[in-house]
Amino acid sequence: MSNQSPESRVVAPGQTLANPITGERFTFTDTAATTDGELLAFDLALRPGGAVPIAHVHPIQTERFEVIEGQMRFRIGLRRRLAGPGDVIEVAPGVIHAFANAGEEEARVHVEVRPALAMEQMLAEVVALAEAGGMTRRGLPRSLRDLAVLARKYDQEAHAPYLSVGVQRMLLAPLVFTARRTVASPTPALAS
Repeated sequence: MSNQSPESRVVAPGQTLANPITGERFTFTDTAATTDGELLAFDLALRPGGAVPIAHVHPIQTERFEVIEGQMRFRIGLRRRLAGPGDVIEVAPGVIHAFANAGEEEARVHVEVRPALAMEQMLAEVVALAEAGGMTRRGLPRSLRDLAVLARKYDQEAHAPYLSVGVQRMLLAPLVFTARRTVASPTPALAS
């Protein structure tokens, strides 16, 4: 892993980030920098049984999935759909969705997100946290503070289902506040 902080790491076309917990591997083809923020595109490889950790919503982004290899299971709103090579799934802004590899082999999907926003930084930060051992087996941050900080920082890219961004911010505010205070003023060593 690089010495840069995950949020400042520049993601470039051709670069691959791999999440050892969820089995997601992202190989970037177009980034916010190369498309003037209009598009983030990447090839997603997902091991058998691999999945996005939770259903989520992109409040202002459209996400398009084109299955290249394997079988994928999508949840889009209340609908469930199996998709194979050549199938395209498009998720409009504000729609709850989730996805998983439904097959016995690695699945490969080309993903486009419009507009890009800070999605690539979010993915880099999540992968860095997973690499550092900060994720549960399900792919969620072990620390509620880490979860709150990520959720607040990237709430325009993704947020919890059934909550508006405003409600999520309100619910997370105490945890985000304590996380920022902890970073700003580390606890002094205890005297012996």
